[in-house]
Parts: sequence; C-alpha cells; structure tokens
Amino acid sequence: MREDQGAPQVGRAMRRRRRALDLTLADLAGRTGLSKPFLSQVENDRARPSMRSLQRIADALETTAVQLLGAAEDRRAVDVVRADPAAALEDGAAGAVRPLVRGQQQLHALEFTGAHEWGREFRHPNDELLYVVEGAVEAEADGQRYELARGDTLYCTGGVTHRWRAREAGTRVLLVGVADDIGL
Repeated sequence: MREDQGAPQVGRAMRRRRRALDLTLADLAGRTGLSKPFLSQVENDRARPSMRSLQRIADALETTAVQLLGAAEDRRAVDVVRADPAAALEDGAAGAVRPLVRGQQQLHALEFTGAHEWGREFRHPNDELLYVVEGAVEAEADGQRYELARGDTLYCTGGVTHRWRAREAGTRVLLVGVADDIGL
C-alpha cells in the first residue's frame, strides 16, 4: 500500500501528451493563453497550476484535467488518499479540488470544496455522477436546470453537456466518472 501525499504532479503526463500531439511549448502557450515559462515550470513540476489553468492545458491537449491528473501517476492496486489540504488544487477564487483516486484507474473521483466556475461547460465520452456532500448546487445537464441539496445526485451519461456551481458557502461535491482511454 502506498500513502505518499502532496500535490499531484502533472508535468510528465502533460509533456507526454504535448509531444504525442507534436506540439511545442510555444504552440501550447498559444492554445492556452498561458506563458511559455509557466508551462515549462509545470512540465518540470516546479509550478503547480490552478484547476482552471489545468483545464485550459487539458483543453489545448485535447484531453481532460482528470485524465492528466490520472496519468500523472502509475496505476495502484490499493491506495489510501489522506485528507491533506496540500493535495488540493485551487479551483477559482474561493474553491479547491482534490483528487480522491490517483493513478491511471478506471474510475476518477474528485472532491470540490467551495466555489466552482459556472461558465465552463463539460462534455466528455465518460459517464459521470455528481453527489452533493454538503451545501447546495445548481446544475445544468442537456439544457435542463436542477437545484440539488445535500445528499442529492446528478447522473449524466457520456456525451451530455453539463455544468454546475455551488449555491452556498461551504458546499462540498463529490464527482465520480468512468475513465476513457486517451493514451496518455
């Protein structure tokens, strides 16, 4: 059993994916709007991107932030992920996201705490479940809006456009998705 903790290091996975797409750091900078020096620091695990920056990088690399996080580490048969605040990534001004499953697994799980950006819509080939642990969430899936409270879930099959945001301070959301293989 492995219990190493700390912030996820996505540099190796990011570099692998960028090279697979035959992109330079300058190309990636142009696609993301992020600086080439910052992207170089992320690739070399000397800088830690916010979740928003990681999503911009993932979009430019034609993948998802969850896939980059998963590909950053090897597959684990058994793993314990401790509730370490250092493992969380910033998710906007007042929010954080923490991977609950590490490595290249068939299942992805993230814990979001606090605010979450409403403007970003998601659409990916994998199924996803959103569970409200605490607080309240407004969600939109396939053009329909939903008000979710503590204990409620929202399930979306792959291909459904969806987004969500916290409606109360202290909201905690568990997001679980089935992995899709993109060859990272």
